[in-house]
Amino acid sequence: MAVEFRVLGDLDVRVDGRTVRIGHARQQCVLAALLVEPNRVVPTGQLINRVWGDEVPDGAAATLRGYLSRLRQALAGADEVRIVRRHPGYLLAVDPDRVDLHRFRALTERARRAADDATAIGCLERALGLWRGDAFDGLTTPWLTAYRQTLDRQRLAAALDRNDIALRRGAHARLLPDLLDLSGRHPWDERLAAQAMLALYRCGRQADALEHFHRLRRRLAAEIGADPSPPLAQLYQQILTADTAVAPPEPAGGEEPSATATGPTGTARGGGTVPRQLPASPGVFAGRTAQLARLDEQLGDAGRPDGAAPPVVISSIGGGGGVGKTWLALRWAHANADRFPDGQLYVNLRGFDPTSDPVGWPVAVRGFLEALGVEPARVPADPEARASLYRTLVAGRRLLVVLDDARDAATVIPLLPGTPTSAVLVTSRRQLAGLVTTHGARPLPLDVLPDDEARELIVRQVGATRVAGQPDAVADILRFCGGLPLALGIVAARAALNPELALSSVAAELTTAVSPLDVLAGDEVTTNLRVVLSRSLAALTPAAAEVFALLGLAPGPDIGRAAAASLTARTPDELRRPLRELLDAHLVQEHVAGRYRMHDLVRSFAVERARGDPAGSRSALRRLVDHHLHTAHAAALLLSPQRDPLTLAPAAPGVTAERLDDLAAALAWFTGEHQVLLATIEYAAGAGLDVATGQLSWTLATYFDRQGHWHDWAAVARRAVESTRRSGDRPAQAQAHRLLAGACSNLGRYAEAQRNLLAALDLFAALGDDEGRAHTHFDLSMLHDRQRQPREALPHARRSLALYERVGSPLKQAVALNAIGWYHSQLGEHHDAITFCRRALALSEQAGSAYGQANTWDSIGFAHHHLGEYEHAVDCYQQALALFAEIGDRHAEGIVLDHLGDTWAAAGRADAARDAWRRSLALYEELGHADAEAVRRKLHR
Repeated sequence: MAVEFRVLGDLDVRVDGRTVRIGHARQQCVLAALLVEPNRVVPTGQLINRVWGDEVPDGAAATLRGYLSRLRQALAGADEVRIVRRHPGYLLAVDPDRVDLHRFRALTERARRAADDATAIGCLERALGLWRGDAFDGLTTPWLTAYRQTLDRQRLAAALDRNDIALRRGAHARLLPDLLDLSGRHPWDERLAAQAMLALYRCGRQADALEHFHRLRRRLAAEIGADPSPPLAQLYQQILTADTAVAPPEPAGGEEPSATATGPTGTARGGGTVPRQLPASPGVFAGRTAQLARLDEQLGDAGRPDGAAPPVVISSIGGGGGVGKTWLALRWAHANADRFPDGQLYVNLRGFDPTSDPVGWPVAVRGFLEALGVEPARVPADPEARASLYRTLVAGRRLLVVLDDARDAATVIPLLPGTPTSAVLVTSRRQLAGLVTTHGARPLPLDVLPDDEARELIVRQVGATRVAGQPDAVADILRFCGGLPLALGIVAARAALNPELALSSVAAELTTAVSPLDVLAGDEVTTNLRVVLSRSLAALTPAAAEVFALLGLAPGPDIGRAAAASLTARTPDELRRPLRELLDAHLVQEHVAGRYRMHDLVRSFAVERARGDPAGSRSALRRLVDHHLHTAHAAALLLSPQRDPLTLAPAAPGVTAERLDDLAAALAWFTGEHQVLLATIEYAAGAGLDVATGQLSWTLATYFDRQGHWHDWAAVARRAVESTRRSGDRPAQAQAHRLLAGACSNLGRYAEAQRNLLAALDLFAALGDDEGRAHTHFDLSMLHDRQRQPREALPHARRSLALYERVGSPLKQAVALNAIGWYHSQLGEHHDAITFCRRALALSEQAGSAYGQANTWDSIGFAHHHLGEYEHAVDCYQQALALFAEIGDRHAEGIVLDHLGDTWAAAGRADAARDAWRRSLALYEELGHADAEAVRRKLHR
């Protein structure tokens, strides 16, 4: 399977194009430390230094082994990658060409060895195109910080080499925007300053070139008391005197001539007017480096005079309102205008303009014809004839056509040139799938800005000093705007217009507003986020608009397709078309197959729309709660068939619970819905749905227990206790106390656990519920066991067995028998333990309980170990591990692996013992379990 490691930006690992999750930042640092030296052994000490620096924790070597083990698991699908233990450290075996860093270095080396400029600049462009941001972005260690600076210097050196070649080849106009941007980031580099001066002069901007020199001279004098170098001073004199030595060269073969090739009169080489219709480039622009590079790649074949490109190269920038589509298009268009010497056509099609109707294509064509020099009286009246004349006039010309804010593909198609020498850049809030299908448009979806680029946008508007002085306020602003460029622009403009206003005051206004959209109302309709979103909504069908409003109500970070169907009282088939509309309009994102989410500000707008029908909103949310409750109940019984099912009220009309066929499906559903279920319980508790709150909490207990999500378990159990107390449902209240006790026990809060169990016992006794009392006595026995109190645990286990026998519950008798056996083992009575546990195993097998069998095998293994029967013990533990793995109880796997390590150690198999303990520790660390430290001590002794 093809693997790709990308580190020239954030760390990104892909196998067959699929992103692989590498884990938390520290684990990513381990992989980064190996990737910089593929196929070379990195000593363990050096690896630890690279990952932790001077803050090396106790047990770092063992922790490192755990990280490496998880990295091996994450990369298991990539056959061509291996992490190998080789004295004195570790080696990452991988083809260096699979790592963008090493491809970058190979390409720059190839450029240095190239015999001609064309080959060299091709290699350098490809090398620089690999960069997506700062190397190892988001990872911070002392070693990585120093290494990142080295890579930054190598990146700059490659850019400077590329610039020299491009200037020799006459590509100064195309290069100029990059040069000015680089000069701003590297103001002391005199080689870069010389390149910028030369490009400015050759683009006809002699005064700007001279001023660039004076700025550098003033900076050098003020900061270090030095003058510019003699070569830079000589270049200044050459520019000042218009020396022919610095005149523009003739373009090399394959290079585009500069914009000056059209001549001073504004006429194209073949006659006719040269249109220059592009609006001004955005004054404040930040980030979008990857998207600009993608446009370079998509439109790289456009404007070629040899006609070797496709019929017409079209790039379609799609994204929601306010995401910055027009800014990106104009930024790229201005930076590449010199590639299209026959001009640039631009029209705002106003597909979603709040102030006027959309512009039809016949009107747009008329405007283009006039821009191309056709007298108004000679423009054909028939729209088709008009379009035909337009295509005739632009045939063979090297034009850039920008079609901004298109409502649909039908408006765009008549405006497309018919020859391969032109390029078309389209922006739209819709995906324009028809344009992709019928005309080969290359889509470029545009999302919100990442935090670093969003911060850069604020810095450019209000100034670096002001931003650096109030980091907390800036963080609040970034969090509020969620990377949406329009929101960032509105807030930053407000701060810039009020320089005396503290950014903390701006942030406070945002975070305390009744509605986030109230503070994002700019002075014009195009800078009012609510108006911008309203226009997107107005373009939807009534069904899609209704679904949009209801989706905004859904608790949690996202929603699955089946849950959305219940929320909207539609079947999945009926929901498909409205969802497609919302995706097409970029109001909703399908960030994972079958799961949908909204930007927070878009969601606020959707909630405002839903408030117009409060009764409908309450009904929709009740359907969603019922959907989650009925599906979670079925999933919980698949995870633990021995649990006594709840008695659920019928689901509301319009609800369709999801069908889950097996344990794996149930576990996957809980994993996917984890955060949503937490949010749903919070909603249900706040909305007074007390019965649903308690029942939803019950459904999550087994999943949370087996996956180690004990803090979440405790939080929902507290909600269950509160809601059942309010409703007066005493049986449910007793169960809620048991649930909370289980979570507290796992978290080591033993006193709180005992208080809740005693409360449950009192309630069950008052209700005359012997089975509830049996459950609670069993829980009390387990609580004492956790505190290493087997003598106190045993009477509770015996009491639970007697009660289970009274109510006739064989499976629960098995559980109690196993517990009794376990406590006998803890007291040193191992033969008695095996006797009780064998009875438990027989009952568990009869009942078909994998969980009961697994627990019992672990207990029997423990007894055999302490009788010195190590082979029997190992066999028992292997049986338990296989069963726990099958049912997905990772916490129990960690316990059994710890016991297995103890047995191997007692048997004199040190290597096998350490392997088992390492696996146990990895699970405990992942779950954040307190027992991890005890296992870590075993590994270090």
